[in-house]
Formats: sequence, C-alpha cells, structure tokens
Amino acid sequence: MGRQQVTDQDRREARRLLLGWLIDDDGDINQLGSAAFELHIPHHTFPGEDFMGLAIDALDLARIERADPIAYETLLADHVPEIEFRGKEHRKIRFAVLATTARRAGLEPDLLDEIRFWRDDFWHYALYAAIALIRATATKTNQPVPQLAHQLAQLHDLDPTPPRADPDTTE
Repeated sequence: MGRQQVTDQDRREARRLLLGWLIDDDGDINQLGSAAFELHIPHHTFPGEDFMGLAIDALDLARIERADPIAYETLLADHVPEIEFRGKEHRKIRFAVLATTARRAGLEPDLLDEIRFWRDDFWHYALYAAIALIRATATKTNQPVPQLAHQLAQLHDLDPTPPRADPDTTE
C-alpha cells in the first residue's frame, strides 16, 4: 500500500522540484510533470496545493494587485505555450488558476468538492497554473523567471538544485 500522509519533506521536495525547473529555464515540461507525478499521493490534492502556494507567494512578492492585474485571457497562451488544453482540460486549468488567485485573496475554494470527479489529476493542473502565474508575474515585474524562482526558494529556505546521484550507486 502506498503512502497516505504528506510530510514536510514531501512539501519541500515539491517546491524544490518546481523552483529548480523554473531556474533551469529550459527543462522539458513533460519531465517536470513525470517527476511531480512521483510525489503525488492518489486521491489527495498534494502536490497541487503546494504548487498553488508557490504561485501565491510569487504574486505576493511582486505585489500584483487588482489595480494592475494579470490578464487571464492570455495567461495560458503566453505563459504555458508548450501545453495545449483541450475539451474539459480548459475547465480544469481555469479552476486551478482561479482557485489559486481566490486563495490569495482570502477565499478558501472547496478543492475536494470540485475535484472529486476529476481523474485524480488536480495536481497536474495546479502545476501548470503555478507555472503560468509565476512566469506571468516575472514578466509583469520585468525580471527573469529564474530570478523570481530564486527569490521564492530563499523565501522557503530551499536549495532548488536537484540532489546529485550518489556516485557509489551509479553503474
């Protein structure tokens, strides 16, 4: 039976994974998704909620406010162009983006009620929403994405570089 509880170390690893990928700035988004899948606990919102938290932190760091908002209309096309959302995926990514920004504004979305009929893929859409919002925040504040990701890593006291393989365990 797989693990059922999320540890603080799991949360740190989820944040490190996303921030390291953003700092790398040229990684394959599908490889990031595969690595995040390894962290996911079935029928749980982890690591999606942690990805949402990083996006909220980025918006806070950049002081994005409603007087000068990020446009949702072009958010996905401009900031996650490597992903094409089709059919029901549009509803899921929209929910992930809007739930993240609602949480930042102080409204707690009912994630479990909304996602109970999803295919256990909330974490996936939360990941793409976080990438879009963090990239959009960097653009809006005229800073490189890796620089903003470094600031987020410092905020969470993380070393965003991936752990190196132990040379004694490689063939």
